[in-house]
Amino acid sequence: MSRSQRVEVRPVAPPEGLPRLLADRLHVASPASYAEHLASHGPVTLPSVRPGGNPDLVDLVEMSGLRGRGGAGFPSGLKMRAVADNGRRTVVVGNAAEGEPASYKDALLLTRAPHLVLDGLQLAAAAVGARDAYLYLHRGASNAYAAVLTAIEERRRAHVDAVAVEVVTAPDRYVSGEETALVNRVGGGLARPLPVPPRPYQKGVRGRPTLVQNVETLAHIALLARHGEAWFRSVGTAQDPGSALVTVTGAVARTGVTEVALGTTLRSLVAGLGGTTSTPRAVLLGGYYGSWLPANDAWDLALGHAALRTKKSSFGAGIIVVLGQDSCGLAESARVLRYLAGHGAQQCGPCLNGLPAIAGSFERLAGGRGRQELPQLQRWVKLIQGRGACSMPDGAARFADSALQVFAEEVRSHQRGPCPQCANRVLPTPSAPQPEDWR
Repeated sequence: MSRSQRVEVRPVAPPEGLPRLLADRLHVASPASYAEHLASHGPVTLPSVRPGGNPDLVDLVEMSGLRGRGGAGFPSGLKMRAVADNGRRTVVVGNAAEGEPASYKDALLLTRAPHLVLDGLQLAAAAVGARDAYLYLHRGASNAYAAVLTAIEERRRAHVDAVAVEVVTAPDRYVSGEETALVNRVGGGLARPLPVPPRPYQKGVRGRPTLVQNVETLAHIALLARHGEAWFRSVGTAQDPGSALVTVTGAVARTGVTEVALGTTLRSLVAGLGGTTSTPRAVLLGGYYGSWLPANDAWDLALGHAALRTKKSSFGAGIIVVLGQDSCGLAESARVLRYLAGHGAQQCGPCLNGLPAIAGSFERLAGGRGRQELPQLQRWVKLIQGRGACSMPDGAARFADSALQVFAEEVRSHQRGPCPQCANRVLPTPSAPQPEDWR
């Protein structure tokens, strides 16, 4: 695309309602070209990168109330300011390494709207004054990888970016998307979590202050820069403004990725997807670091970081699994915990010994052989919390504890052996990678 062609592109009116991020790509499987991207979203001013960053951009993100969409829900503007204020040469990384097998929103976003993410990455680099920018994703995300490389080449030919973007791939491991694992891998090391502190904003890639933002967060920043914080806040709630991509699976008529205004109830979301296909017995919110809730308790909860935190639950990366009566929550939980045990970094006692022990106990419970060890299992779940080298043992403990509470009746009924529903798999649990595969 020539420079004159780009000048002729006119601003596009902000989308009304939803979807926003995939406004014209929700039902289009191919990636948007740069020309299609401009036709859909209009141009955006990409400021030059200068030392100290761009305070106006940081202010915009702070005022919007945007929280990271990668799982932790940390305020994006505060994260930016911490890096920009560091006063040293900085780095920015777009994180698309979805560790959660039940989530594929980031891969879909990159595959269909790569330029929106790359706009956001350039804006984030300008915000914090970074001259080094990376996009980080799992090797298994081949469609997203191809779409990103094509988009980067299109932008290079169009001379639109101030900062060159390097794509770094990670092993298909659950923990390789964790921030410190990302920092280590982008810097040329292994995709294993590192001890904290220091945090990446203090000392990240090659020792430099590093801003790590989830790719959906970057896409929201690209729309914020175009349409402003009042438009961003026109959906959602005061505490949880904006919208988010969610991956809905399980006993729902239309599963997949959809965009929802934060604050929407689970009942409303599922109704909009055609309702349930089986009477719900439980709902998993927040993925494999999240927690099970009884369906009756979850159905009218507002979806969002702030709202779910008050209920001791988690929005996480927008993973919602509706478990129907035709599935066994105890067997599903045992499979997830075995998956987590196989994907740990193997750097500490809770990971090396605690997670396999907990997974084994859950498997025996599901098989009707482990009720006598229930007190020991409950003790192990509490014992590993706060003792891991990274957050994985804490997440697994939270998941396991919620399963023991929500599926207490299943624990009792499985004394006689597995139930007929045990074989009906709902949650994906890929096999463990090779032990030495950390690059």
